[in-house]
Amino acid sequence: MRWRRSSDNSDVIDQRSSGGGFGGAGIPITLPRAGGGLGVVGVLVFLAIQLLGGGGSSVALAPQTVPGAPQAEDGLRDFSVYVFHDTQDFWASKVQNYQHAKLVLYRGGVDTGCGSASSAVGPFYCPADQRVYLDLSFYSDMTGQLGAKGGDFAWAYVIAHEMGHHVQQQLGLARPRNNAESVQVELQADCYAGVWAHHVDSSGDLEQGDVAEALDAATSVGDDRLQKRASGSINPDSFTHGTSAQRVAAFQRGDANGDPQDCQGA
Repeated sequence: MRWRRSSDNSDVIDQRSSGGGFGGAGIPITLPRAGGGLGVVGVLVFLAIQLLGGGGSSVALAPQTVPGAPQAEDGLRDFSVYVFHDTQDFWASKVQNYQHAKLVLYRGGVDTGCGSASSAVGPFYCPADQRVYLDLSFYSDMTGQLGAKGGDFAWAYVIAHEMGHHVQQQLGLARPRNNAESVQVELQADCYAGVWAHHVDSSGDLEQGDVAEALDAATSVGDDRLQKRASGSINPDSFTHGTSAQRVAAFQRGDANGDPQDCQGA
């Protein structure tokens, strides 16, 4: 993915230098279904490992990043901020009365409007404070331990998916009441990520293999694949995010025409 470093840090809150941990006693985070991350909370660590594996195209994501050394994370940090701003600008042009989300970069643990969270929660969106939370250490801490090929657009997909949840919040979409509805919410966020990918392609910034990276990431975080890796068995009744095939299809649906309307009922 072609991208450009920028000095624009608007809507970005970098808390990595705060040393992590939680302010006060805190409340363990319970993410509302509509603001969830990319995988079931119990297996979100798999998500981070899979999406942040090695590879990439035009941006060096420093797979040998030394944990605790902020300067070694600069490439990933700058790329994350660029993707966040690009998705934000895109959706601001599409959604009436759009209110900007914030991107919070943290290390170890963080207090949110949804409660306190540790890095084990993985990337997530909190609708209560309209913020996307990312711990960049996932890339270096967990690279290569599971099956996804990774790459820069796989990481872009992570951010675009979470911004999809912000779009849902902006549109006032109802939060799911059960697992089946949760699957639909998550697939819609994948579809919105695909809509943004179409925009990137139309702008001439996609490179060969970028979409394949996103589809590989989507495959890696399907409920069926995660459950199979975690326990060796699959329980469809417990799915909350959709199968690998469903997640790939949802992303492709959005990417096909770049029309958010194609994501209704995704």
